Amino acid sequence: MRFAVLTSPDSWYFRDLRRAAAQRYKLTAISFGHLTSTLNVESAFHARSRNETLEQFDAVLVRTMPPGSLEQVVFRMDVLGELERRGHVVLNPPKGLEIAVDKYLASARLQAAGLPTPRTWICQTFDDAMSGFAALGGDVVVKPLFGGEGRGITRLNDEALALRAFKMLAQLQAVLYLQEFIPHEGFDLRLMVLGDRVLGIRRRNSNDWRTNLSRGAVAEPWIHDEELANLARRSAAAVGTPWAGVDLLPSKQGDTYVLEVNAVPGWRGLAAALDVDVAALALDFLGSLVARM
Repeated sequence: MRFAVLTSPDSWYFRDLRRAAAQRYKLTAISFGHLTSTLNVESAFHARSRNETLEQFDAVLVRTMPPGSLEQVVFRMDVLGELERRGHVVLNPPKGLEIAVDKYLASARLQAAGLPTPRTWICQTFDDAMSGFAALGGDVVVKPLFGGEGRGITRLNDEALALRAFKMLAQLQAVLYLQEFIPHEGFDLRLMVLGDRVLGIRRRNSNDWRTNLSRGAVAEPWIHDEELANLARRSAAAVGTPWAGVDLLPSKQGDTYVLEVNAVPGWRGLAAALDVDVAALALDFLGSLVARM
């Protein structure tokens, strides 16, 4: 099978996928920035990137979501959506990508599915944000609406500092996304969902309340718990991402919250901690989707 991989050819993840592909799959790195589409009156549709035509591949695997203008991002998702509509396998599906990358929309879908999420307040002005700060107990985590790996995330539990931060964000015309801070034991769970399969690690950080590996957390093997595995599956399904990284946070009170669903999940720490060839599993999962078409 031939797979187009939307990624940088220099990415560690693309190199790992090529290693795992061996002789079974042929992978080609495709640039989002050079994506081109043509339409004509004969109802012909083509999607290209440089000299590669995406319809000629058995499937398209999305492994990056590069920044761009609103027009560029919408166009890229539209092209992937048209590919999917015309019967091509796209992983993750473009609608799921759109939901997962938008924290507000993802949180809304998780909440609508009855999944346990932290109380969340989203607004556009600093005075509305101060109301949210009070309503959420005066201890909140402020997150950028778009982004991952812990970048731009701040904990605020001082009213004066919160007001300064909210005023600055409002001046930047940012959407203010606040979640209540959940006291925890210094670790969370990153569960990777691949269809029905669930793999996981526990991310522990004794020096920071954030548990991202990029923030110095240590990855430890997760002991499989079917209840939590099913929570991860339900979370991925609510967002529409068959392949997802689901962040779960066990609280000090014994509850477990769904924090985030990542539609372009990394697996470097997961593979090392579990000694599992995640890249091979991902390619086989994509191949199984093609076989079902």
